[in-house]
Amino acid sequence: MPDDEVEPARSGISRRNVIAGVSAAGVLAAAGWPGAAQAAPKDGSVTITVMGTSDLHTNVVNWDYYKDATYSDSAGNAVGLSRVASVVRQIRADRGSDRTLLFDAGDTIQGTPLGYYYATVEPVTETGAIHPMAAQMNALGYDAVALGNHEFNYGLEFLDHWISQMDAPVLAANAVHAGTKVPRFRPYAIKTMKVKGRPPIRVGVLGLTNPGVVIWDKANVAGKVEVQGLVEATARWVPRMRAEGADIVVVSAHSGDSGTSSYSGDLPVENAAGLVAAQVPGIDAILFGHAHLDVPERFVTNERTGKRVIMSEPKNWGQRVSVFDLDLEFVRGSWRVAKSKAMTVNTNTVVDDPALVALVRSQHDAVVAYMNTPVANSTETMSAAEACWKDTAILDYVNEVQTATVAAAVAGTPEAALPIISIAAPFNRAASFPAGPVTIKDVAGLYIYDNTLMASVLTGAQIKDYLEFSAKYFVQVAPDAPVAPASWTNARWPNADSPTTPDYNYDQFSGVDYSVDLSQPVGSRITGLAYAGVPVAADQAFLVAVNNYRQSGGGGFPHIATAPVVYNAQVAIREAIVAHASAQGTIDPAQFHVENWRLVRNGVPVF
Repeated sequence: MPDDEVEPARSGISRRNVIAGVSAAGVLAAAGWPGAAQAAPKDGSVTITVMGTSDLHTNVVNWDYYKDATYSDSAGNAVGLSRVASVVRQIRADRGSDRTLLFDAGDTIQGTPLGYYYATVEPVTETGAIHPMAAQMNALGYDAVALGNHEFNYGLEFLDHWISQMDAPVLAANAVHAGTKVPRFRPYAIKTMKVKGRPPIRVGVLGLTNPGVVIWDKANVAGKVEVQGLVEATARWVPRMRAEGADIVVVSAHSGDSGTSSYSGDLPVENAAGLVAAQVPGIDAILFGHAHLDVPERFVTNERTGKRVIMSEPKNWGQRVSVFDLDLEFVRGSWRVAKSKAMTVNTNTVVDDPALVALVRSQHDAVVAYMNTPVANSTETMSAAEACWKDTAILDYVNEVQTATVAAAVAGTPEAALPIISIAAPFNRAASFPAGPVTIKDVAGLYIYDNTLMASVLTGAQIKDYLEFSAKYFVQVAPDAPVAPASWTNARWPNADSPTTPDYNYDQFSGVDYSVDLSQPVGSRITGLAYAGVPVAADQAFLVAVNNYRQSGGGGFPHIATAPVVYNAQVAIREAIVAHASAQGTIDPAQFHVENWRLVRNGVPVF
C-alpha cells in the first residue's frame, strides 16, 4: 500500500483523512459552491476569486493534541491547513489558478502544542528546521499573510525567523518601530494577475495586526514595536497602493468587525474591521479574523463614497475558507469591481490533502510522542468540569506550582516576608488529570496558553477590587432560585450589547479566603476576605503570582498592570507545572487543595 495512504502508529492522522484522489467538487457543490460552470464573461470583464483563512493557530492536520485523537466537535467540524489545502486546490481547479489568490488574516504560529513545541521545546530558530506552518503555507502557495496578535507571543526574534522562512510576504502596516511611523514589517503587497486575453490585474493586499499586541505581549514589544489604529493605518496606505497602480484593494485584517474592545484605556479599537470599511475609501474587500466566528458575507457602506465593501471571516483553525468572487470590469484603462459576493466553505466536506500531511508528518509525530510523555502519578482523578463555580483541586495545582515557583525565586529578598497568593483561571472545562500517570498532554490540556509567570505586589484593597471585577463573570441570582451553576457563568458586561465574559477571565485566588455572593450586584459581591483567618486590611501588602497576560493588562483587571513587578524570569507556566510534577513524582490533592473560596447567595453557600 502506498505510504501516503497509511500513517505510522500514533501518527495522529487516520487513513480516511489522507486517501488521495478524492474530488472535492461534489461536496462543494452540495454546500452551495457553484463550481466551474460559469457563464463566459463579456468582453472587458473578468471574475477573480480571493480565498482567505484566518486564526489557523498551528493546526496543520485534523488532530486534537489534547485528546490524542482526530479532532471532533458536536457540529462535525474539521480543522487543519491540510483540510484547507483540499478546498483551495479544488477552487483553483474550478476557477483557474490564474484567476485566484490566497490570503491569510493572522494568528498562524501559536495555538496548539505543535506551535509551542517548535517555538520552545525544539525551536526552529536553533535546529534550522522549517516551521511546519511555513512549510505548509509555502507548499500551498499563499499570496500574502497578515500578522495576528499571537504572532508576537514568542518574541520578535522568533517572529522574524518565521517570516524569513515564508515565501509569501508577511504584512502588518500598522505595526511600527517604537516612537516612529516607520513600519516594522512590510505594509502591503501588490500581486499582478495575468488572465489570458485580459489586461494584467493588479491586486493590492494590505495587512493589519491588532492594537492589543502592546498589552498582551508587552514584554516582547515594549520599546520596540507600537501598533497604530487600523483606520489610521489603512487611511495612510490605501492611497499609496492606489498610486502604485493597485486596481483592486483587499485588506487582510486581524481584527473583528464589531467596533468593540476587550481592553480599556486609550488604545485604538480592537475589533475595527467594520470601521475600516465604513471610514476609509478605496477598499474593495476585507478578509478579517481574530473573533473565531464564521461570517460568510457582510456588506458595509463606506460613509464617504457610498460604495459597499464586502467582508468575510472564515471560522478559526481551518474550519472554513472564505471565498470572494469579484466581478471586474475594465474601464478607462483600469480594472474596478462591478459586483461582488462571498461565502465560506466548510472544510469538513473534503479530506486532508495527502501532500501537506506528508510534509509535516515527522514533526507532528514528534509532538504526539512528546505530549504522551508521563511526568508524575496522581493519587486520584482531578477534573476541571466544575472549576468555573467550585474551588477545584486541579486549579489549585496551578496555584500550588505558581506559589512554590515565586517563593523559591524571592527567597532571601525583602519580598520573601510578604504573604504569597496566586491567581489562576479555568481555561478548559474539559481538562482532567487521571488517577495514575499524568502526561504532558494532561498538563497542556489544563494550561492551554503559552503564558509566563510573574509576581507583583498588591494591597488588600486592590485585591478586593480585583476580585469584584472578576466576579462580574456571574449573572445575579436570586437567593431562592434553582441551583443551576452552568447557566450563571459568562455574564455580559457592562450591558447587554457587550460580549460575554469568557471562562479565562474568571480569576480565582488561592491563599486568601473569600465568598462570592451572587445575589448581590456587580461590585458588591466579595465578602469575608481574610488571610490566615484574619480579615485582610486595606493596606496589607501581598506578593501575587500572576501570568504575563493578566499582568500586562489583558482582560482589563484593575491595579495589576501598574503594580510593582517583583518577579519576571520568563518561566512558562506550563513548563513550570511539568517541572514541579516531575520533581515531586506524585500529585496528591491532600497536600495542596484548600477550598478557600465559594459561591454564596445572601450569605448561604450554594453547594
